Amino acid sequence: MATKHEQILEYIETLPVGEKISVRRIAKDLQVSEGTAYRAIKEAETQRLVSTIERVGTIRIERKKKENIERLTYAEIVNIVDGQVLGGKAGLHKSLTKFVIGAMQLEDMMRYTEAGNLLIVGNRFKAHEYALQAGAAVLVTGGFDASDTVKRLADEYELPVISTSYDTFTVATMINRAIYDQLIKKEILLIEDILIPFENTHLLYEKDPISRYRELNKETTHGGFPVIDDSSKLVGIITSRDVIGHSDEETIEKVMTKDPITVSLQTSVAAAGHRMIWEGIDLLPVSDDHGKLKGVISRQDVLKAIQTAQRQPQQGETIDDIIKSQLRIPQADKLTLEFKVTPQMTNAYGAVSYGAYTTILVEAATAALKTKNRRESALENMTIYYLNPVQLDSTLHIKPLILHISRKSAKVDVEVLSDHKIVGKALLTFQLLDR
Repeated sequence: MATKHEQILEYIETLPVGEKISVRRIAKDLQVSEGTAYRAIKEAETQRLVSTIERVGTIRIERKKKENIERLTYAEIVNIVDGQVLGGKAGLHKSLTKFVIGAMQLEDMMRYTEAGNLLIVGNRFKAHEYALQAGAAVLVTGGFDASDTVKRLADEYELPVISTSYDTFTVATMINRAIYDQLIKKEILLIEDILIPFENTHLLYEKDPISRYRELNKETTHGGFPVIDDSSKLVGIITSRDVIGHSDEETIEKVMTKDPITVSLQTSVAAAGHRMIWEGIDLLPVSDDHGKLKGVISRQDVLKAIQTAQRQPQQGETIDDIIKSQLRIPQADKLTLEFKVTPQMTNAYGAVSYGAYTTILVEAATAALKTKNRRESALENMTIYYLNPVQLDSTLHIKPLILHISRKSAKVDVEVLSDHKIVGKALLTFQLLDR
């Protein structure tokens, strides 16, 4: 049976997009305490089911698919620009397809403004009116108000008119940054993107006999299965090692591994993969906050997902991506990487930052391992035992040397030079992943 928390989330999902939600209303409709309702609404916000806007309240929004995550809703725009909604609150849940900066003559402005757009403009009342009639929302910059006619049209067409104290350039920069951040999030694979869902998961119940494990093992050729109770709560995991020496009649709860390692739907694939390698496990159950089984992931699923993600075109760049793009191999016959220290990579004193430095070390060591036909590796430990400050605009030469490599691990020594002088030394240990 679902908990009150789960019931509230299910109820919120059934509400029509654009519906206003309040703690008091949820508490009254579902006969729960206001504290329980508040916590569930906050969880719904995390799951991108609702959006809370100051002076407006919480509204049900459409959950965005990953391929459309770069499309912001008008509700998100309000929060990004610290805006005030002047009219058209019923349309806050809608997504915008493009934003247009109104820095031209009115007729030219309208040529570029279409349905689903957001026109960013100052106190030009005719432009506000024409944009709404074209099906576009309006963001008024400079803290200006809109006319009563425009507010009435906004309510009639259900298209938001938002006012912000920021100027047009600042607003455009803020929105662009938000879209850019969403593109980076889009590239981060989460467990919810790759898991085998509950309905497709081969599982066992704690009261099942061991003979049921052997039947399922023969049927699927899988070695391990999650174990649940009658309420679908994860209680253990069972593998072939657990059943050795036990009779078919014994129950699974007596031999299973209790309190297994689990991950959540929002765990990144990279973090889950590292944990599976670290713990030496091939199957990882996925559970929710209440311990209910949501599905499973296998080591093969994780490795395949990581390899696929690496082949995807880059859309949003993180600091790590920028560092990687600046690393180059100056000579084809030597495994020496070259890196120029740019302003983004420095600390407050103008020297290369510790974060940038560690990324350089890991990338150099990984490049060395790939020359040995090792496709994937996971950093296990890094010891930096010599480090001199490296100034802005310095050119670094990074020389990785593989000290030891076995089937499962490798040790790489990395030497960093600037002007032919050693400025850094480190030892990195990696877990090696099978292809």
